[in-house]
Amino acid sequence: MSRSFIFIVLVAVTLSACQMSGTDDAGATHAHEQSVVYPETTDQGLPFSDAVRVDNMLYLSGAVGNLPGTLEVVEGGIAGETRQVMENIQATLEKYGSSMSEVVKCTIMLENIDDWAAMNDVYVTFFPGHKPARSAFGADGLALNALVEIECFATVQ
Repeated sequence: MSRSFIFIVLVAVTLSACQMSGTDDAGATHAHEQSVVYPETTDQGLPFSDAVRVDNMLYLSGAVGNLPGTLEVVEGGIAGETRQVMENIQATLEKYGSSMSEVVKCTIMLENIDDWAAMNDVYVTFFPGHKPARSAFGADGLALNALVEIECFATVQ
């Protein structure tokens, strides 16, 4: 499967989600969307929110293993980065009224798919009970030259 095809599918899914959320092309909010979260990412000049809430769902943007409040990725290879990514995700979930136990789906992008087992060793420690649905794939070039990026969807009460 070509990268172009994957990109087109991701764009189509994103556009579909925006239409379902009740956001029009101008970014106006409609009745379905309860809130849009504009966190510290905008303070760093990043062109996205770290999370958007629609009804009882919280959609997190992809997170990399950066130190909170910086654009500096932690050291420690795939294990160190995965731990930091998951800590960043946990902090974001808690900030917006959710938790790791409310995560229903994660998508994992790895700079090197051969790092899957080492990433998984850390990832599973953050889900000791339930296991969210998950997808993982190799990617060519992640933000901040990270080794791993993870996005999650979670419920929020």
